[in-house]
Amino acid sequence: MRSDAIKKGAAKAPHRSLLKALGMTDEEISRPLIGVVNSFNEIVPGHIELDKITEAVKRGVLMAGGTPIEFPAIAVCDGIAMNHVGMKYSLASRELIADSIETMARAHAFDGLVIIPNCDKTVPGAMMAAARLNIPTIVMSGGAMLAGKTFNQDTDLATVFEGVGSHENQKMSDEELLELENSACPTCGSCSGMFTANSMNCMTEVLGIGLPYNGTIPAVFADRKRLAKEAGMKIMELVEKQILPRDIINEKSIENALVADMALGCSSNTVLHLTAIAHEAKADINLEKINEISQKTPNLCKLSPAGPYHIEHLHAVGGIPAVLNELSKKGLLNEDCMTVTGKTIGENFKGKEKKGSKVIADIDAPHSATGGIAILKGTLAPEGAVVKRSAVAESMLKNTGTAKVFNSEEEAVEAILGHKIVAGDVVVIRYEGPKGGPGMREMLSPTAAIAGMGLGESVALITDGRFSGATRGAAIGHVCPEASEGGPIALVRDGDEIEVDILAGVINLLVDEAELEERKKTLEIRVNEFEGYLGRYAKLVASASEGAVLK
Repeated sequence: MRSDAIKKGAAKAPHRSLLKALGMTDEEISRPLIGVVNSFNEIVPGHIELDKITEAVKRGVLMAGGTPIEFPAIAVCDGIAMNHVGMKYSLASRELIADSIETMARAHAFDGLVIIPNCDKTVPGAMMAAARLNIPTIVMSGGAMLAGKTFNQDTDLATVFEGVGSHENQKMSDEELLELENSACPTCGSCSGMFTANSMNCMTEVLGIGLPYNGTIPAVFADRKRLAKEAGMKIMELVEKQILPRDIINEKSIENALVADMALGCSSNTVLHLTAIAHEAKADINLEKINEISQKTPNLCKLSPAGPYHIEHLHAVGGIPAVLNELSKKGLLNEDCMTVTGKTIGENFKGKEKKGSKVIADIDAPHSATGGIAILKGTLAPEGAVVKRSAVAESMLKNTGTAKVFNSEEEAVEAILGHKIVAGDVVVIRYEGPKGGPGMREMLSPTAAIAGMGLGESVALITDGRFSGATRGAAIGHVCPEASEGGPIALVRDGDEIEVDILAGVINLLVDEAELEERKKTLEIRVNEFEGYLGRYAKLVASASEGAVLK
């Protein structure tokens, strides 16, 4: 056992003495030591009840003969951090989460881990740590929030953000906005649509590092606690059999995740996170592979923000196993990939038929023949950009518009809410990339404002930052190279024409090369100076095309 390094032999008497200072008996010390990573806190709605999930996991470990030892991880609520300096810390927190789990696990020689995340960066951070450490690990998430009910319609956090735009446009009264605010987020859990947190929770199942239904059981269901106990018991089996994360997370399982991603219509942030997870697992994945998979994978689900359904509805019709079973009918998956169940992914979903065709479309009658995410390249983004194609209106799939350029999210939001953006404009927000922000902020506020003001089918938004999974519309992010690295987005001026053809995978700045060369001569790169962690992060972070990992 790995924990022998701190408990076996006479030389380890001091170590055992310290374990006994915790109140441990010799019997407890002799068993496998399982680190239970609890990212509970009292500020993130998706994490407020993770203490209960943690207790259930620990019971499972105890039932299976292990010794559970809890330690914490941080978490940022992207919704609360949105549209202020806090959002600069969101993506950056992913690296802190992975690093801190690595530090605790290596320093204390745990035999296995159950990591309990739930929200946007904690889930990919957990999987990055698992792949990096390569000791037996299960990711056991906290589950999704239930959808709200407002004005006799299902609502969610994205509805509230869009409500701000509607209110500003005088289409929603103060009283109506307050009613929406009070009802859209009715329970604990990760926000209820196929936003980034739930997208990544679903990816835990497809990658095989989470148990079946980990991605879709709502947070308030008793099933979630039962699954947590199962995770606690199952980790003991993984320790005994030495089934390791890199046996599970590899090139084949990441391809499966991308196929499911396209079918589900997940957040565009999955591209960023799956690339980073692949980096930690030493697996080869790139933007070309993502587009290749998107071209052959049908989009089967229209979950919020792309459609009316939420995670609870996906769970009710069979969850991720049903989606995978449907995809397997066209031979789109690597079914022999190992999972934390000790079985292959194919064995996990075999016979798991979906219920009906509303939430999960039939493989022969998909919403579209191609996947929910597209990678765009061209003169504006030579190294690539990302768009959630499934959430773009038909009228905006091919569009040429006039640039209105902003050097920060705040400037753009002020212009949108100030009625300075009109149909046919292309809003360009730059210096918000991983280095330039720093931290690659999500742009839910400007996209929601555009939608709320009735411009969602006539205005595109392009940024070297990124978008919330709750964003809908022609929102193109991850533009690489970013402005702070002198990418073409730094050269765009008001009035330039920008061509976007999502179906063809094209994004071009329609300015001739000679003019761009002249602009380069006078270009002054804007620098956002930060001290502390963000300052260090800006110096170390790689391009979004590489997953914004630290190097």
